[in-house]
Amino acid sequence: MVPEAPAQEPSFRRSRPTVAEPISESPMPDFISSPGLFVKEQKPRPVGGFRGALYNLTGGAWNLGPGPKQRQEDELGRRISRQLQGSYNTAILSLKGGIGKTSTTVGVGLTLAEYRGDAPCAIDANPDSGDLVERALGEGIYQQSSPRTITDLLRNIESIDSLTALARYMHHAGRLHLIAGEQDPEVSDSLTAEEYLRIRKLISSYYSVALTDCGTGVTHNAMSGILQSADNLVIAAGYAVSGAKRARSTLHWLASHGYEDLARNAIVVITDKDEVSSRVDKDAIQEHLSGICRELIAVPHDRGVADGDLVTLDVLKPETRRAYKEIAAAIVDGYQ
Repeated sequence: MVPEAPAQEPSFRRSRPTVAEPISESPMPDFISSPGLFVKEQKPRPVGGFRGALYNLTGGAWNLGPGPKQRQEDELGRRISRQLQGSYNTAILSLKGGIGKTSTTVGVGLTLAEYRGDAPCAIDANPDSGDLVERALGEGIYQQSSPRTITDLLRNIESIDSLTALARYMHHAGRLHLIAGEQDPEVSDSLTAEEYLRIRKLISSYYSVALTDCGTGVTHNAMSGILQSADNLVIAAGYAVSGAKRARSTLHWLASHGYEDLARNAIVVITDKDEVSSRVDKDAIQEHLSGICRELIAVPHDRGVADGDLVTLDVLKPETRRAYKEIAAAIVDGYQ
């Protein structure tokens, strides 16, 4: 009979670690690599209309999501608010006065200020006593403020080395920052191309988006500097076939004077200031402008624009605000 082996004393020695087998690099299951799958994606909240009313009545339990109109509005807002690298400038010009050039500058500027994270700047470079700031602030408020102009800015431009210093020469309509045009007729037509370029260079250090409200026509002193520094153009035209012909003439002049790209990518804005859109052959206007500009946008008749006074977004018709959003989005789209 084989004797039993003596019972071994329990060993308290640390055993040598074994080498672990290499872990295979198989992909993680989706539920681990994508923890967001545990959370049900929420539809955006609808605003207004039947969808918005249903959402509010049910406390959000029934959410049909935004309708087509709201999705279009949201897309316009996304395009306007696109982050930009660098500084860009849009020139807004016309061949004839009184057809919505300055109201377009203010309306689009206020729209950019509403949707963008960075404040835009609007420059009044109109040599004929431009009223950009009056249209944005109201004449009474402008006169009560320190009415510094583009001439004052030029006089002291060498000493401006910060946004704080620049702000002394700016006016503010909410988040829209403005440089007033010269009101003294003795000096209003003295802005040169070189002087404008100095202002543009200064503004580019602090603002990613600038709008320049030009004078009537394309041949005044500052215009070559404005066109040289513009990234895109808005051509203001009247809501008539004659206005469309002027816009076409402007685009042809630009194309024949070395600004083919600006002309090709221009945005033509037709403003119905005199409530004549119902009597206008819109197809004829389209025919005059087709193929020679990037986009054609119509601004409907609106007393908040036509009266030639203060322009504020909250008193404009929804259709007018929508048109300004379309223009603002088209402008930012043109910044490459």
